[in-house]
Amino acid sequence: MSPPAPPTELMPSERIVVLLSCVLSALGSGLLVATHALWPDLRSRARRLLLFLSLADLLSATSYFYGVLRDFEGPSWDCVLQGALSTFANTSSFFWTVAIALYLYLSIVRTVRGQGASRLFWAFHIVSWGPLAITMAAVALKKIGYDASDVSVGWCWINLEAEDYVLWMLLTGKLWEMLAYIMLPLLYLLVRKHISRAHEALSEYRPTISETHQLRGRSSVADKKLVLIPLIFICLRVWSTVRFVLTLCGSPAVQVPVLVVLHGVGNTFQGGANCIMFALCTQAVRTRLLQVCCCCSSQSPTTETQEGPPAASAPIKAGKSQGPSWAPDQQLST
Repeated sequence: MSPPAPPTELMPSERIVVLLSCVLSALGSGLLVATHALWPDLRSRARRLLLFLSLADLLSATSYFYGVLRDFEGPSWDCVLQGALSTFANTSSFFWTVAIALYLYLSIVRTVRGQGASRLFWAFHIVSWGPLAITMAAVALKKIGYDASDVSVGWCWINLEAEDYVLWMLLTGKLWEMLAYIMLPLLYLLVRKHISRAHEALSEYRPTISETHQLRGRSSVADKKLVLIPLIFICLRVWSTVRFVLTLCGSPAVQVPVLVVLHGVGNTFQGGANCIMFALCTQAVRTRLLQVCCCCSSQSPTTETQEGPPAASAPIKAGKSQGPSWAPDQQLST
């Protein structure tokens, strides 16, 4: 194996871009947590999983922000602390992302309900928060430390001076990341195929053409989102994998500025991407956010009173338009 490349020096412009990505990701994760707290009727099981994913992404963005702002130049106590927090949060985010895909597959395709879903949630918690044990072991064995920004962008991760640093890079992130590359597209492909078959079967019994078109319109939105979820995940995370491979090969290409920026944005913007997908591009959530903005911008109490009844009736109308049997999770998928 070739020796590691020299330390990667971060330019001010690169740091600004990655720091902005961290801020946007933290804001997006916070918005998802706020929507879960504000509107109890949107708390489906799938959105409960999204809540825990958002918490992991929020911790990840915060720890990455400190690391990029600090731009460590050597080992230190806060380097180990930041590396441990980002390692745990980032790996936990992988597991929660796969948990959402697995839950949608089991609830839509396998129709898991009731006690089975409750037991499944306990399993998700055990597995998805499990990286805490791996992180604690890495800290205890002094594996987390300064990595010269070759497998990071200013923050700390696995100490490149450790003899078995490749093994610990795999255990603390890369192995689970590469498994997610495989599992996410596979699960969402199976869900999408099941939905399309279900709607084809339902369309044969639809008495009117207009109802069929409405059903297909809703399913097309879900299908697009099912495609985008694994695609966005891979597009964001693949750059860190590329730099990981280049570091193992000792290639100087690991320091290419464009690749460094893509790695920094990809690792830190997961919370922002989830916010765009599950809040800004979800009609039920987007409508309520617009209503809140309108209420905040209104000046007189009379205007707020007049706008009150439509805001209360909007969720009821949205709820009546639910179509197929997987409607309880449609608030996450559409």
